[in-house]
Amino acid sequence: MRHPPIEQVLESALNGVQLRVEIVDDMRYCGAWLEREPATRHGAFHLIGEGRCVIEAPALGGPLVLEAGDLVMFPHGSGHLLRAADACAPTADTDADAGYTSMLCGEFAFLIGAHNPVLRALPDCVIVRARDGGSAFAHLAALLIDTSRSGGLGRQVMLNTLAASLFILAVCEYATQNAQPRGLFAGLADPRIARVLQAIHTRPDEDWSMARLADLAGMSRSAFAERFTTLLETPPMQYLAQWRVSQAWQLLKNPRLSVAAIAEQLGYKSEPAFRKLFKRLTGIGPGKVRAGGEDIGAP
Repeated sequence: MRHPPIEQVLESALNGVQLRVEIVDDMRYCGAWLEREPATRHGAFHLIGEGRCVIEAPALGGPLVLEAGDLVMFPHGSGHLLRAADACAPTADTDADAGYTSMLCGEFAFLIGAHNPVLRALPDCVIVRARDGGSAFAHLAALLIDTSRSGGLGRQVMLNTLAASLFILAVCEYATQNAQPRGLFAGLADPRIARVLQAIHTRPDEDWSMARLADLAGMSRSAFAERFTTLLETPPMQYLAQWRVSQAWQLLKNPRLSVAAIAEQLGYKSEPAFRKLFKRLTGIGPGKVRAGGEDIGAP
């Protein structure tokens, strides 16, 4: 079954950027409470388990109330504030407190964050409402919350894996529903640019040139370069180089592949040229990655 370009590219991008997610807190509040979350170098998210709370952030333009099952993400680590929505008051027919709120808090990061097409396409804040996320989102969020309450071996690994899946669902929801996409998502919304992105993501090893990419888009070189750069906020050949480097990072984890073989596999005829490009874009050489150097963008 053939998938349309937007599905192929989005799946390729999400698979290729090596997302890392970690649940770091299972918070429970009652009464008047306030949490100030400072800006960080990694992304942050909060999944509301029970109750409700208010979130404030510069990107939101004003306070918003989050309900149980809602997910809020700060892909670029922007600072924000969480506070109580209601005072703590027992209800008439239950021992639970009306103002009780619980939430799972986590961190996430991408490989090569500065050049990551998914990360660059996301705004400072993304909110997925439980009522809008669909049944898969609701079931996964509920499973994540239930798992956080249980003990046993492997609990943290399961939490992190479930949270990564929930994040991917949230990104796909944003990519397909946002009326004003940017970056990669804006490019995928343009059929001509989407064809080019599909080719780059699925066949990065080909000898792509500006002329070939423009021909694939059915545009002149100048019009194509301008359109691609405007939508992706990166020139076409630079985007290609960044994607090849992200693929190379994964391949370097395989000790059976030499750097020369990886360079050739990704369309580079010269190993020194590939090494130079890799270090320019990542800040470290391929050898350090192979030796287990720190992933760029790690929390």
